[in-house]
Amino acid sequence: MTKLVYILNGPNLNLLGKRQPEIYGNETLSNVEEKCRRLIVGTKLQLKFKQSNAEYQLIDWIHEARQEAHAIIINAAGYTHTSIAILDALNTFDGTVIEVHISDIKAREKFRHHSYISLRADEEVVGKGTKGYLIALQSIIKKLV
Repeated sequence: MTKLVYILNGPNLNLLGKRQPEIYGNETLSNVEEKCRRLIVGTKLQLKFKQSNAEYQLIDWIHEARQEAHAIIINAAGYTHTSIAILDALNTFDGTVIEVHISDIKAREKFRHHSYISLRADEEVVGKGTKGYLIALQSIIKKLV
């Protein structure tokens, strides 16, 4: 039986590799997705890898995941620090939630230090660059496979 994992990406991550490479690196979100898909080969996991700049879309995908997914990996980007609505949606999800941030949000501007997502996350992977997605996915593999 395959198990579904949602990997959700928030605002401006569509510009990964182009926007502030000194902070976020040169890899694109497509590169990250490709590496994640290679990591799950032979594991009986399936991925839904999505990105949106719209808060409501992320919430809708979390609601969708409630019905079909075993885990969510989420990089809510700027919504991390502002969205109680995304936190509320994540609180309705019974599976594993792992929060990912490419940069170390605690080492950046003070307004980035608070994460609403961390109030629900079972784990956080912060400041590991895009490798953080693979670290999160390896954790999911250990739990689900």
